[in-house]
Amino acid sequence: MDYVSDVSYKVYIAMNYKINIKVFLLLLLVCISYGSLQAQSSLPPFKKGERVVFVGNSITHGGHYHSFIWLYYMTRFPSKPITVINAGIGGESAWDIKDRLDYDVFNRKPTYVTLTFGMNDTGYDIYWKDNAKELSEQQVEKSLESYREIEKRLLAEEKVTKVLIGGSPYDETTKLNFFNLPNKNQAILKIIDVQRSSAKKNNWGFVDFNEPMRKINLEEQRKDSTFTFCRVDRIHPDNDGQMVMAYLFLKAQGLAGKEVADVSIDAEYSKVISQKNCKISKLKKDGNDVSFNYLAYALPYPLDSIPRQGWGNIKSQRDAMALVPFMKEFNQERFQVTNLEKGLYRLTIDGQFIDDISSGQLENGINLADYPITPQYQQAMKIMYLNEERFEVEKRFREYLWTEYSFLKKEGLLFSDNQEAIDKLREYLPKDGFLRASYGWFTKAMYPEVREVWTKYMDTIVDKIYKINKPATHKVKLIKLNEM
Repeated sequence: MDYVSDVSYKVYIAMNYKINIKVFLLLLLVCISYGSLQAQSSLPPFKKGERVVFVGNSITHGGHYHSFIWLYYMTRFPSKPITVINAGIGGESAWDIKDRLDYDVFNRKPTYVTLTFGMNDTGYDIYWKDNAKELSEQQVEKSLESYREIEKRLLAEEKVTKVLIGGSPYDETTKLNFFNLPNKNQAILKIIDVQRSSAKKNNWGFVDFNEPMRKINLEEQRKDSTFTFCRVDRIHPDNDGQMVMAYLFLKAQGLAGKEVADVSIDAEYSKVISQKNCKISKLKKDGNDVSFNYLAYALPYPLDSIPRQGWGNIKSQRDAMALVPFMKEFNQERFQVTNLEKGLYRLTIDGQFIDDISSGQLENGINLADYPITPQYQQAMKIMYLNEERFEVEKRFREYLWTEYSFLKKEGLLFSDNQEAIDKLREYLPKDGFLRASYGWFTKAMYPEVREVWTKYMDTIVDKIYKINKPATHKVKLIKLNEM
């Protein structure tokens, strides 16, 4: 019963006792309450020119979900540029986040801020102690006390859109050969409940990653007990989990069902039946062959099939497609041709072979976004790789800031960036593997000239993305193949 939702739990109880009118009314009230929470999860989509800052801990610091979200906007809204900024720092809790809001968040002039916390706030080694429940409650209260200060700071920024994110789960149910912390996620859920209430009270956005990801975990673990999004430590989602997080955020923004494009053509009458988010021109029928010019107003979302740097380096962004209906809801480039002579047709775009498709399949419609070899998908792949390069450069800044806030701040050397800071870090190096991994980036980023070059490089990448992400007109042909 550890992971049964509040609603499901009440239904479960009712089913195991005699149903009466009081229970019925209770369930009705629960359903109404649950419906209001679902409605509360609606987030405003990003507008052209928005500066969006994602604030969080290591799951944001080293994670891809914010970058995957930006990639969606880069390809789906090519003429509405936005800026997405990673403001995560590994190891942080609410009491750490509140101390860097001005420097690391509001000094970046955001128009839209998201905030997630709770994983570190709820502690780790306390769950093996005899008084674990008491210690856990103390950790949660400490976190919420700091959040109340954060809430006041957010309220002071009246022109900024605020969204609270219920963090991804600590996976207690996977059968990993890695230590488990029983009831840790229950403590995280207490923090999420307060986030949800705060969002409702202040009319902010709220989206929960925890419950949907726990549900997927449980479903997959019925088939494979070792399944988890967090293959290294039960904490950090790999890229499949990060893509699920991006999916949940975009869905909460109400973007599900917004197609890349949707084309329907009647071949017999050489007529365009419908064209959504695209333009069809020069439609021509030559015998059984059909050709036309196709200009979509968006690009398909490119899914990298390669496991990228993450926690475990095992799963890729594309692996998430087996877990959530992203392709169906967010990546439909539908192509339908009706009333064709029955048989097999060769589909080419700009002379590039795409596939041999039956008239029956074309009658039902195919999804061109399923074909990574189309010219439009290849165009989107360039954007994906450029965005990935930007992400890697941005991570250098996060490693630098992690070192500043995790080590130098407590030594009174925050942003001193001098030899004294280097000497102090060297004292920590032999006993801290995380610092050893980040130290090299700090020794470069401590120089403002280096940071300036990195910033200009990222700006150049983003400028290039928004120059090359404009869809082009393509020549589409369907050529009837001779039957053997």
